[in-house]
Amino acid sequence: MVFDAALRPVATAQQEIPQIYPAPGLVEHDPEVIWSTVLATMRAAVEQAGIKAGDVAALGITNQRETAVIWERATGRPIHNAIVWQDRRTAEACARLARDGHEPTLSARTGLLLDPYFSATKIAWMLDHVAGAREAANAGRLAFGTVDSFLLWRLTGGKVHATDATNAARTLLMDIHRGDWDGELCELFAIPMSLLPQVRDCAGDFGITEVLGTPIRIRGAAGDQQAATVGQGCFAPGMAKSTYGTGCFALLNTGATPVASRNRLLTTIAYQLGGRRTYALEGAIFVAGAAVQWLRDALKMIAAAPDVNALALAADLAEQVYLVPAFVGLGAPWWDANARGALFGLTRKSGVAEIARAALEAVGYQTHDLLTAMRADWPAAPRDTVLRVDGGMAASDVAMQFVADILGAPVDRPAVMETTALGAAYLAGHAADLCPGPADFASMWKCERRFAPQMQAAERERKLSGWRDALERTLSERPKAR
Repeated sequence: MVFDAALRPVATAQQEIPQIYPAPGLVEHDPEVIWSTVLATMRAAVEQAGIKAGDVAALGITNQRETAVIWERATGRPIHNAIVWQDRRTAEACARLARDGHEPTLSARTGLLLDPYFSATKIAWMLDHVAGAREAANAGRLAFGTVDSFLLWRLTGGKVHATDATNAARTLLMDIHRGDWDGELCELFAIPMSLLPQVRDCAGDFGITEVLGTPIRIRGAAGDQQAATVGQGCFAPGMAKSTYGTGCFALLNTGATPVASRNRLLTTIAYQLGGRRTYALEGAIFVAGAAVQWLRDALKMIAAAPDVNALALAADLAEQVYLVPAFVGLGAPWWDANARGALFGLTRKSGVAEIARAALEAVGYQTHDLLTAMRADWPAAPRDTVLRVDGGMAASDVAMQFVADILGAPVDRPAVMETTALGAAYLAGHAADLCPGPADFASMWKCERRFAPQMQAAERERKLSGWRDALERTLSERPKAR
């Protein structure tokens, strides 16, 4: 995306990256395809904007955070496909570490839980399963990075091996209190520290790229959910946002002090500016928009993702169908890597419309679970917090109205929906002294539509009771009787 100096979108170009599924529960991307599509969309966006590459004052990067890439330092060639954040191949490795009692220490230092979602076990898997990889890593010939690091390496011709604090915080290898890699955690996962990138602020100097034919400074980097938090202007403690893309990720700004979760949420870095970290509680839902993709690609119920809305509106509301979209396990607050997706409440009358509505409603139920856990973890959170939403699925009026209804709280959709890209642009512009400070930037935020709750409390509780029953039936280990 190209933004002007007032942070207004000027041009957009996009390409879908093919998903690779080597086996059930395994998800990969080809790093060379990531690179080629980034180059192609950069060039297309600049051309569409009607500008020259030399007119670009600064470049910002945002990325899927936990997706892991390892490449050769000498050639830049990846040694394996990128292992995507959704991949579950290391579930048993995580379970073994948990059985050995390592999770409390890991959680205390990293704010995370032992789950295949995070990067460390992905790195260890590649070192152990790619021929010669461990020897090469020990000899300092390999480099690891999340996608931002891989792109920085390629964009700068191998001159910069770095990441920002928000991406580093998602690896299970960083002490979020000290803001740097933890040697003991690297030893636990048998990952040489020479493999890791330098950790930097979200806004700063990440080098220069000349891939568009003229030097452009790279001035910002942040993981996608943190970039969306910035783009939504959630700089004050107590503000919350939820991004509905492939998955759903809700972040609650908790300020300068990390809040340890008692409800299996994540404590993470929201952003780091000027060496100062701001923290957040985060809940990660693995499947949101991916459920609509499933309706489109696997079930062939719709031709295009937006078609789900009309189909859902045609559903018989007397039917109460629940989809628990645990296609790759369940994220927060359940963290059940072995759960799998299921449909409940089907009757002889249930059809494609009811299943489509269940796919949209699942997002609302899971959001409710996350915000309930956040308020329990941090009682200081305002009870009347307005949820700011973004991401592709936030364009669905049907889905967002249900989120507001099931939360019993307002949901605000911004005027600029591409808040992840906006956050990355702001960070780069801020580092380049083109954009105002965080408070002034936050004041520029505009609401496109507010969804006010319309559901009666009794109906809300009835629906939530049905959801809880469906969820408990889906978990690989049933919760103990309360």
